[in-house]
Amino acid sequence: MIEAKMEVEKKMNENGEEEKRSEINNNEKKKLGGIKTMPFILANDMCDRFASTGFHANMITYMTQKLNLPLVKASNTLTNFGGTASFTPLIGALLADSFAGRFWTIIVGSIIYELGLVSITISAVLPQLRPPPCPTQENCKEASTLQLWVLYISLLLTSLGTGGIRPCVVTFAADQFDLTKSKTEAPGWSFFNIYFFCMAMASLSALTVVVYIQDNVGWGWGLGLPTIAMALSIIAFVVGSSLYKKLKPGGSPLTRLAQVIVAAAKKRKVVAPHDPTFLYENKELDADISCNGRLLHTDQFKWFDRAAIVTDEDKTESELPNLWRLATVHRVEELKCIIRMLPVWAAGILLVTSNSHLQSFTIQQARSMDRHLSHSFQIPPATMSIFSILIVLIGLVLYDRLFVPFARRFTRNPAGITCLQRMGIGFTVNILSTVVSALVESKRKAVAAHHNLLDKPTAIVPISVFWLVPQFCLNGMAEVFMSVGHLEFLYDQSPESMRSTAAALYWVSISAGNYIGTLMVSLVHKYTGKENNWLPDRNLNRGRLDYYYWLVSGIQVVNLIYYVICAWFYSYKPLEEVKESGDGDVELSEALNDGNGNGVKLAKNDTI
Repeated sequence: MIEAKMEVEKKMNENGEEEKRSEINNNEKKKLGGIKTMPFILANDMCDRFASTGFHANMITYMTQKLNLPLVKASNTLTNFGGTASFTPLIGALLADSFAGRFWTIIVGSIIYELGLVSITISAVLPQLRPPPCPTQENCKEASTLQLWVLYISLLLTSLGTGGIRPCVVTFAADQFDLTKSKTEAPGWSFFNIYFFCMAMASLSALTVVVYIQDNVGWGWGLGLPTIAMALSIIAFVVGSSLYKKLKPGGSPLTRLAQVIVAAAKKRKVVAPHDPTFLYENKELDADISCNGRLLHTDQFKWFDRAAIVTDEDKTESELPNLWRLATVHRVEELKCIIRMLPVWAAGILLVTSNSHLQSFTIQQARSMDRHLSHSFQIPPATMSIFSILIVLIGLVLYDRLFVPFARRFTRNPAGITCLQRMGIGFTVNILSTVVSALVESKRKAVAAHHNLLDKPTAIVPISVFWLVPQFCLNGMAEVFMSVGHLEFLYDQSPESMRSTAAALYWVSISAGNYIGTLMVSLVHKYTGKENNWLPDRNLNRGRLDYYYWLVSGIQVVNLIYYVICAWFYSYKPLEEVKESGDGDVELSEALNDGNGNGVKLAKNDTI
């Protein structure tokens, strides 16, 4: 009796100590993350955006004016490396979600990116790494193979570094907050608007300061400034490391998806139960990949439910099942989430295809137009992008303060409209942008013909560069709706353990769009003849750039129809949220996510 009593007391003391340790760990976790981490994380991403925008915004000018490359070749080179830079985030995201974690992936990616900036800056400073100057832009000597390889290596390093930064920074920043609480009014929406606002501010600074230095001071300083900014971003991020909430990687998401597919294939002849509650669930097994709540069973893609059917062969003495034969409902629903998202995600590819070369061509248009603000000062061509950035900054504020309250009266949605509706508006506005681009280019060519300047590629056409402002403004407005909505959709509708991978999908769509855009430009350049080529190598005045813009507009109309069909049939993911009650107990509530980070409560279980 005495020994038994002592044993019970010993166990009670051990349990009490474990509870205290658990309570201490929970309190420590609560102290991490939050708003105090934002200065360090956003400082890192703003410096990175400042560096990348300053580096890429005017690179078409560097390649055509300093390396003497033809317009189409230079544009395709930039687009191809842009596509690579948008594909590598998938690799970085898989590494981060599998074992490296977002924190270390960001640091390694930033260092590689910095090496790329250092190498391109050195090539801009040393004359032997550039061909002789060609001010007339006629019979120019192009950069040699060695000089181009220095450029390619620099672009490759920045592309690889981008793979570690882009998919992880926004998700790492979002990890510092609880974006799943149903009681918080549109939390995900607010965070992503703030994030894009900060990035737009960084881009605006780069387009005004860095581009001016590149055009009027020199490319050494013009590329050196982004290099310094990137170095400062790494320092800022490391300084705040002790404050960050660092989520544990949940293992390779691709492996889990493959396990579900293989398990379902092995049980393809097994009859699924009519009641989904008989499917396999294991909270402990899914604990690391469902911190914010488990995914609930859905009736879509029922074939994959076979992976969660428990058969006699699955019953073993081991506590852990063979995941290549048996998957939990949560893991099956992870795969279903990705499959549901893919058609909507794919709609962004053709949008990027349509816009992939517009920046390069617009800069060349601006270079041929009257850019004077006074007799002694003229706007650098690449700086015209500031009008797009300004509209993004103003648009995000107006969207938050005016549009959402107005729309909320009719939709009763805390976010005003869903992210799918937001993306649809962005697609529509972008079509208007390219239509205006076509009309403005027709006007520019008409003025050039009126003043007999069609055969003078370096002549300034007497038409104000501000004719390009409307298309930049429409492009910025489209980004307020489309870009923010697209990234928000991918983050919110993806399984929580795959959010870096989902953010990478945003960049993969840009990658695929850039590659398809290069193919489209190459085909247009090849098959539109030599006499009246739509996209000539040197003389834009003899081209048919307006025809190209009309082609792009038509592609976007077809893409919009496809997107509307996909959005109409899309089903939002159901989530069983884990919430803390006022007395510290844990409650479970089934929530159907509305696509804006808001849970719509369906049922509530007893406190456990």
